Amino acid sequence: MNITNCTPEASVAVRPKTITEKMLISMTLVIITALTMLLNSAVIMAICTTKKLHQPANYLICSLAVTDLLVAVLVMPLSITYIVTDSWKLGYFICEVWLSVDMTCCTCSILHLCVIALDRYWAITNAIEYARKRTAKRAGLMILTVWTISVFISMPPLFWRSHRQLSLPPSQCTIQHDHIIYTIYSTLGAFYIPLTLILILYYRIYHAAKSLYQKRGSSRHLSNRSTDSQNSFASCKLTQTFCVSDFSTSDPPTEFEKIHTSIRIPPFAHDLDTPGERQQISSTRERKAARILGLILGAFILSWLPFFIKELIVGLSIYTVSSEVADFLTWLGYVNSLINPLLYTSFNEDFKLAFKKLIRCQEHS
Repeated sequence: MNITNCTPEASVAVRPKTITEKMLISMTLVIITALTMLLNSAVIMAICTTKKLHQPANYLICSLAVTDLLVAVLVMPLSITYIVTDSWKLGYFICEVWLSVDMTCCTCSILHLCVIALDRYWAITNAIEYARKRTAKRAGLMILTVWTISVFISMPPLFWRSHRQLSLPPSQCTIQHDHIIYTIYSTLGAFYIPLTLILILYYRIYHAAKSLYQKRGSSRHLSNRSTDSQNSFASCKLTQTFCVSDFSTSDPPTEFEKIHTSIRIPPFAHDLDTPGERQQISSTRERKAARILGLILGAFILSWLPFFIKELIVGLSIYTVSSEVADFLTWLGYVNSLINPLLYTSFNEDFKLAFKKLIRCQEHS
């Protein structure tokens, strides 16, 4: 969300960068941009070319990848040019388009994380009923809602920026922090409200998963499992198999829509089925769930919280920051578009197989 160059202090003269500094900065940012393009393109290709991944929840992952790819293609390159040259040379119209696309895509990326968390929450807390409601149409409606909200959050500055274009030097492309109400409105809508929702949802997801693990480990045989456990895993075949639904961040369908996945119980498993071992397995799964959720939340918060704290304190005229700090915080937020495809696919075996297939295709081409 390029409010990098959106702070009032951006108009203050800054020390010109040396050639070495420009090279190091441009190389670092180009690598980040290239990796973001590559990883998000891989996610999109994997979902489009792998029939097994054609699931409603994966459409949300695909839409997130498309949004992050737009950040890498439409936003990052111009930001690199602006940061390295310390000057905007593409004119007023391109500036307006760039700022609007920047704010819309970054906001949309953040809101995608919200709907993905919401989708997972419904999948784990109301698996049977939500499995019927979880359709491509519903996923499309969620994606449309996210983009609509993003537009309403990012577009208002267009109504007053055009009246201020003469007050800015032609070499600058900035958003002014002179509308305090909009600053509060945009930061709440683009980050603080989504952050609160994500924290609440993943907290409940973790406790729901923990409860399921404990129920699955509390019974010696499938036939003795609790009613709640049977409801959550109703599609498991009551044979000499037991259900596998290890908590994964990559995609709920692999956990709740494809619960028929099973593992054969070894003949000696019954002899080893002691309460202590069941508790150990349950605890291991709980730690795995906590670790994965920690990665998701940690990456999101570390990427965007510093930027939005800066936005509030600058917008409310509490404090000002240098352009270098503003640039760093903005790109820290951009890095979230690089991390998302890693976090939301790396723990899913179907995605891993799809990526391996893509790599083999590239090697043989």
